Amino acid sequence: MTSAWNLDRGRTMHDLVIRNGRVVDGAETPAFLADIAIDNGKITAVGRIPQAGRREIDAGGLIVTPGWVDIHTHYDGQVTWDPYLAPSSWHGVTTAVMGNCGVGFAPVRPDRHAWLIELMEGVEDIPGAALSEGIQWTWETFPQYLDSLEGQPRVIDVATQVPHGAVRAYVMGERGARNEPATAEDIAEMSRIVGEGVAAGALGFSTSRTMLHLAKDGEPVPGTFAAEDELLGIGRAMGQAGHGVFEMASDMAPAEDEFNWMRSLSVETGVPVTFGLLQSPVKADGWRRLLQLTEEARAQGAQITAQIACRPTGMVLGWQSTVHPFIGRDTYRKLAALPFAERIVQLRDAEVRARILAEPSRPMGAIGMILTQGFDRMFRLEHAGGLDYEPRAEDSIAALAKTTGQAPDAIVYDMLMEKDGQGYIYLPLLNYAEFNFDHIHEMMTHSNTVLSLSDGGAHCGVICDASFPTYMLTHWVRDRSRGARLSLEKVVSMQTRDTARLYGLHDRGTLAPGMKADLNLIDFEKLAILAPEMAFDLPAQGRRLIQRAQGYVATIVEGVVTFENGEATGEMPGRLIRGPQAAPMAQAAE
Repeated sequence: MTSAWNLDRGRTMHDLVIRNGRVVDGAETPAFLADIAIDNGKITAVGRIPQAGRREIDAGGLIVTPGWVDIHTHYDGQVTWDPYLAPSSWHGVTTAVMGNCGVGFAPVRPDRHAWLIELMEGVEDIPGAALSEGIQWTWETFPQYLDSLEGQPRVIDVATQVPHGAVRAYVMGERGARNEPATAEDIAEMSRIVGEGVAAGALGFSTSRTMLHLAKDGEPVPGTFAAEDELLGIGRAMGQAGHGVFEMASDMAPAEDEFNWMRSLSVETGVPVTFGLLQSPVKADGWRRLLQLTEEARAQGAQITAQIACRPTGMVLGWQSTVHPFIGRDTYRKLAALPFAERIVQLRDAEVRARILAEPSRPMGAIGMILTQGFDRMFRLEHAGGLDYEPRAEDSIAALAKTTGQAPDAIVYDMLMEKDGQGYIYLPLLNYAEFNFDHIHEMMTHSNTVLSLSDGGAHCGVICDASFPTYMLTHWVRDRSRGARLSLEKVVSMQTRDTARLYGLHDRGTLAPGMKADLNLIDFEKLAILAPEMAFDLPAQGRRLIQRAQGYVATIVEGVVTFENGEATGEMPGRLIRGPQAAPMAQAAE
């Protein structure tokens, strides 16, 4: 297949030519064999390319896709010191949108740095010591934050949103931090700041309205209980700025009330609204009602889209994780502060093991009960055949205990001791009420949803979902055995064209002449996600769960090869995205 648009007329040589690839173009076109020519960071031709390239890559046997556009990450701090933004860049992400869930680092008053760090640490489980050491505060306002980001080299493109928590604390001080009602003057100033940030290049605004998001001191994120006048005031400022997405994490309770203001905001201002949607373990079918309300709101002229995840929000429990089933037992608590190697020596001791297993766990609340005693929802993650994120109920630790006659906590203990104390247990906390992914398949194929919620850069001690883009191909296209799969063309478009369009990034996400030359070359049969591992490579030796990938032969950003066979080339073509990006003329004409 040759593109109807060809921008290579008159060229005698291209900057880069990718030859003989199986092109999956992001537009849901059936995959086709073609060459791709790239010049000055743009795709100039797709089809048979007679001209040579200054560099040529043979993509025979590989699939060639657009680079992944991940719209839900939390690299707001890491982006200020880390040019690679791993793990996302290891998984073919070429564009990352930060500033989600109402948390971020601008605007900020000079005496509130530590407070914003504790807010991020509490909500997103990013080590505060790493943020304190890594962030060099060269800004106060949100436009100044963007200016700071723009001056730094990086391997991928980044964009951000104005976070409600930071804005509220900046304008209202302690009143904002404590979620007190905003006055008309407060709302006017918050709206001005959000409008200023969007005008400076933010792709939108984010807020949190879920009780799952708590600061380090246990207080809900500023904005959690914001009234409709505050939300509408901010939405109007975005409408006046002329662009921007209103993003939120919410418990959506009561759902009708949330949709009332979301619908009003979007219809009045023209601003798209997007919210995170996961299956609740308490009300397994509640997501259907939320999608029904989304359809009704769209029928009334609102632009509302649900952001969904491709697998459960699953915690990885290990001795080095933020939590594990023994964290509330007194004998373990006495060992918890020991260096890991010394702790493992103690945990190997038969008497220590016996004492820990004999003790009850301290009370830790409802979620704590699941984390420490929810053995019916705990599973072995790593198997001989790979990682199993869609286990059966009969594979749970509780079921195994019933079959073998062992105590479930003893089974968990011994699993954690595997691999020299670096074994892991998988606990799917959300999005897995019925022990299968059938509902996720239905969500992903719904017309009013978009793929999201990888949380790249966040939940460092217990979750590693930055591998979502790779998992979409390995599980949903190639390996799933417990239900329907998705086509390769559909999955590629879901995390390229569709995610890019929601945030107005019309210059990327498909492989066609004129589009930004962000690509992945993938050995589809060898593509794999490796087991999670704990690294201590953040500033101040902060920990984070990482997960590497195999099978990415090359990743290209703006025509420059950034990774080859999983190794960074050292090239830094990434940039800060300021505001929506127009489609190239050729694409606009189509």
